[in-house]
Amino acid sequence: MRLTLKYFASLREALGPGGALEWTPEGEPTAAALRAWLRAQSDAHARALAPGRAVRVAVDQALADEAAPLRDGAEVAFFPPVTGG
Repeated sequence: MRLTLKYFASLREALGPGGALEWTPEGEPTAAALRAWLRAQSDAHARALAPGRAVRVAVDQALADEAAPLRDGAEVAFFPPVTGG
């Protein structure tokens, strides 16, 4: 499965901008499964995307929850919660 991965704000600072990704999910391709797989890729990913850490996800530029299914060619963005002011 080919995805475009993007990180924003503090996640971008910790992990870089993201980019093209080839991923073979072991089960249902969801945002949660991708996040779990990414955590296993490096210590930086494990810290930045740790369970319990507030991280939002968007799929194809629409805010989604972690149960959101992913399709080949999707754009997946991870970012911390933001507030206005």
